[in-house]
Amino acid sequence: MIRFFTAGESHGPGLTGVIEGLPAGLEVSAKDLEPDMARRKMGYGRGGRMAIETDAVRFVSGIRKGRTLGGPVTLWIENRDFKNWDQIMGADPAPEDGVRAVNVPRPGHADFVGGVKFGHRDLRNVLERASARETATRVALGAISRKYLSLFGVFVRSCVLSIGNAGFQGPPDEVWNDPDLFSQAILSSEVFCPDPKTSGRMVEEIRAAKKAGDTLGGVFEVRAFGLPVGLGSYTQWDLKLDGRLAQALMSIQAIKGVEIGLGFSAAGLPGSRVHDPILVRDGMISRASNGSGGLEGGVTNGLPLVVRAAMKPIATLYSPLASVDIRTGRESPATVERSDICAVPAASVVGEAMVCLMLAQAISEKIGGDSVEEALAHYRVTMEIAQERMHPWASP
Repeated sequence: MIRFFTAGESHGPGLTGVIEGLPAGLEVSAKDLEPDMARRKMGYGRGGRMAIETDAVRFVSGIRKGRTLGGPVTLWIENRDFKNWDQIMGADPAPEDGVRAVNVPRPGHADFVGGVKFGHRDLRNVLERASARETATRVALGAISRKYLSLFGVFVRSCVLSIGNAGFQGPPDEVWNDPDLFSQAILSSEVFCPDPKTSGRMVEEIRAAKKAGDTLGGVFEVRAFGLPVGLGSYTQWDLKLDGRLAQALMSIQAIKGVEIGLGFSAAGLPGSRVHDPILVRDGMISRASNGSGGLEGGVTNGLPLVVRAAMKPIATLYSPLASVDIRTGRESPATVERSDICAVPAASVVGEAMVCLMLAQAISEKIGGDSVEEALAHYRVTMEIAQERMHPWASP
């Protein structure tokens, strides 16, 4: 089974990612990861850190001459800003001089709860790991998973639906289904919104928030195409793919809500307008709609996966909220760390990465395979059996 881990601090020497369970022979190079790494740095409202970091990925283990070896793949992303933080974030013992120590937690951040949990007096020990800088590693690992998914004809895309009060319902299916048209529409927008008018309104919202010293959140949508029937399971709570996807997306910094298909809107509709009628088209069982978002009972049903995530405004405000200095117990404005005004576009790229990782994990669970050849052979057999079962008159 594919699984992954990340390590590293925001201003430490660098970030490390490990992914294991990939079959041997998967073609992967650092160049394959560059488009996703670049997109994560983009988006109107990002802070100055993005101009410092190159986020170049270097493979440390598990790949030789552009192909996976079957063992754990380890990657490294240098934090170029570490040279300015060496005396503060270095691993070697040093005097506690209090320089850049954080003693006033930010409301909405992990600062306070992390300090209580681990007993840290300097809350920098919390925020450095809790920082969204960690998502650079996730995007790199997600890009590797994207390569794995492409073996089976599975593709993942995302777009931003809303920022602040500016939003729209999303592009039509014909845009989602055309990879070139979709990519062009997304990359032509400063906020990864394929609707030009809405994109302009989003930018204006971010400008207003910046002027006010405030921050903004929003909603993004991720879709996956080409999924077979039968990924995930209904037999145990922790095997349900919708539950795994929700956990994966909720684990992204500042994400506070996840919905699949019709999501929360389904709660206000009658069942006749929520569930997808089953019918026969061209001799095979099909659906008339996709309100389920491609998942029923925690299992993929062959329709596109549709999942959305809601991101709250970033916790660092340049006009800080009230807080308390944990050294003195006195009221004090919250700490101000260098940060973004809005990171919803970047979060959509991270959301893609997490969906890629969860889908790669689900496929690897179902088909196994120690090499790419084995995995493809297993997948072909799995698809043949599924195709037979999709005919209502198939022999048992």
